[in-house]
Amino acid sequence: MFAQLKPVATDPILGLMAAYREDPNPQKVDLGVGVYKDEQGHTAVLKSVKEAEALRLNQEDSKTYIGMAGDLGFNSHMEKLAFGAAHQVLLANRVTTAHTPGGTGALRVAAEFIKRANPNATIWVTTPTWANHISLFEAAGLKVKEYAYYDYQTKGLQVEQMFADLAQIPAGDVVLVHACCHNPSGMDLNFEQWQRFTAIAQERGFTPLVDMAYQGFGLGLEEDAAGLRYLADHVAEMILCSSCSKNFGLYRERIGAVSIVSANSQIMDIARVNLLSVVRSIYSMPPAHGAIIVSNILSSSELTALWHQELAEMRDRINSYRQLIIDKFAAEGITQDFSFIARQHGMFSFLGINKAQIERLKSEFSIYMVGSSRVSIAGLNHSNIDYFAKAVATVLKD
Repeated sequence: MFAQLKPVATDPILGLMAAYREDPNPQKVDLGVGVYKDEQGHTAVLKSVKEAEALRLNQEDSKTYIGMAGDLGFNSHMEKLAFGAAHQVLLANRVTTAHTPGGTGALRVAAEFIKRANPNATIWVTTPTWANHISLFEAAGLKVKEYAYYDYQTKGLQVEQMFADLAQIPAGDVVLVHACCHNPSGMDLNFEQWQRFTAIAQERGFTPLVDMAYQGFGLGLEEDAAGLRYLADHVAEMILCSSCSKNFGLYRERIGAVSIVSANSQIMDIARVNLLSVVRSIYSMPPAHGAIIVSNILSSSELTALWHQELAEMRDRINSYRQLIIDKFAAEGITQDFSFIARQHGMFSFLGINKAQIERLKSEFSIYMVGSSRVSIAGLNHSNIDYFAKAVATVLKD
């Protein structure tokens, strides 16, 4: 049986990570992997996480299953973090949440839930979108199509074409939209554009699926959720997938959540049963450790304040490096306009250089980035940014 298997192409980011690890160049720079790194190039455990984890270890008295919905305290905290504690969808008991193995797990559960609700639904994703979105949805047996989003020429949004595409999507389909810090482009909807998106969703009757993997990494916890909250104010149904990998630094703990917003509490009860049935058929019960760490942080005013401080430090470092890249490029004599980098949010940006230049950066300078020219801003620090700027200047000038 196994002899009939066909080779599968390596995920480009995983392949890039492997090549980087094997590169002996002491000046090598990894701008491919989407993981936050500090000034030392290290993905450290947050102090708030360390303290919450100590509480977890001291208080844990059982390793029994925690149920298909996961940790209920975590679920409540994640709902309030995303929607706001006083949001009408929470007060009206219209939301049900399950904690999942990472944001990826949340998306797969959402895909299977959509398949149950409407087997003929098509999921529409931005062009481009996170590399794993399409394969996740197709693995659940859903059709996937794309709508216009990023303009590679202007380095901004294809605003009018995007809304024209959305205005053609039929009722019953699902539209994925990034809440903030769009991966891979870094270009986000502004609030006015969220309002236009919401109006079209109401008019057309499609279901929004919001992917929020980076809350707090763009402009702030509240600001990054503003569009999501406006959307939830105006549509009867939507789905939210969220992750704690980036903003809590819990990458390897694989902690996320999927929230279903229904038109009323009666439909929500039915949605909950189906959501948990989906969970049961995939992994049965989620892991507890990371979720309880997050719950411990958000249950404590002191740990929440510490987390807010640490999150702001990560966000501010990334944002400051956006302008620093532009300044360093200018200092190296690069005349090409890279000002768009400062208008983006989150960890990623498309540099807009070609494949030959990307290959030269890798082969000659050991600077690794995805073939689309997407770079992770968090991979830069005070010890490698000058080297990076000089290398880019070299390949652009030749």
